[in-house]
Amino acid sequence: METNTRIILICSGKGGVGKTTLTANLGIALARQGVCTAVLDADFGLRNLDLLLGLENRIVYTAQEVLEETCRLDQALVKHKQEPNLSLMPAGNPRMLDWLKPKDMQRIVDMLSEKFDYVLIDCPAGVEDGFRNAVAASKEAIVVTNPEVSAVRDADRVIGLLNTHGVKPVQLVLNRVRPKMIASQEMLSVDDVTDILALPLLGLVIEDEQVIVSTNRGEPLTLTGGNSPAARCYSNIARRLQGEEIPLIDPSKQGSGVRDKLKRLMQTKIF
Repeated sequence: METNTRIILICSGKGGVGKTTLTANLGIALARQGVCTAVLDADFGLRNLDLLLGLENRIVYTAQEVLEETCRLDQALVKHKQEPNLSLMPAGNPRMLDWLKPKDMQRIVDMLSEKFDYVLIDCPAGVEDGFRNAVAASKEAIVVTNPEVSAVRDADRVIGLLNTHGVKPVQLVLNRVRPKMIASQEMLSVDDVTDILALPLLGLVIEDEQVIVSTNRGEPLTLTGGNSPAARCYSNIARRLQGEEIPLIDPSKQGSGVRDKLKRLMQTKIF
């Protein structure tokens, strides 16, 4: 049955670029904006989405039991206590990888589409079977990369496969952006990455140590981070997804406030 649900694959070519962190924070941000959202952990080999959301101790059933029809969909869904508009569909046992097929992923997503406005699929990194299963059930995609040569190269390969599967639109989130390293040309600039990947830029996420703290606590920044740079970035990405015109952050202007002002004053010569 065709629905208006937005089914968005969140993927990356390389592991460790912040894909699952984006999924968790984007899910919370959308839910806080009043959107009924499900996050589906499709990374059966390395399930971490439940940890990042602080829901690991509340899982009773998973996608595996839903597919095996030993539980109902609503029994497996874990509703977030602090944000009731968000629910998690946990990944099953890693042994699911031995038998899971694209049609199985499509079944789960079809069921979620009947209940939610957004379904965010946390895709395994890379382009192996887990990716092929997840992409088969997706309508659009967000590619996550860091401004590093190896990550961008791997992202380019994923984009090619998304195009082959007819997934569109495909948008880009550039994560862990370090303005000082870009300014000193030690890191690829935003323009460098967008020129290489030729994707519309959905958002930038500024490097923020609070991301690590929140991840370890199982409390997404969009739930607790207040005005931290990354929390603002995640919230803006969610708003852009819903069609709001939110200006992108200019990394060259993300200075360190008083210290940068003092530095400019010190450079001013008084005759």
